[in-house]
Amino acid sequence: MMQLTAESTNEDAAAIVAGLETLPGLVPEIRSYSIGRDAGLAEGNFDIVLVADFDDEAGFRAYSENPDHIAVITERIRPVLANRTAVQHIID
Repeated sequence: MMQLTAESTNEDAAAIVAGLETLPGLVPEIRSYSIGRDAGLAEGNFDIVLVADFDDEAGFRAYSENPDHIAVITERIRPVLANRTAVQHIID
């Protein structure tokens, strides 16, 4: 989940989502990928959520180290990121 800075714009959030949406076509290790913006139903929520599934840890590592993924983080996310939280959960 990503919480954007107070100075971020709707266009910043849209650019993040658009950048993330390109990754399933560029990273073959992604099995399932869902991105969404907060619906605005409660105050204090984070702004963007991403849920990604991989076959195994190696798939996750390939995604996290992929240059296209790193470019989205560097160019679109980091400039407006206030806070981030993440969980990697292994399903048996």
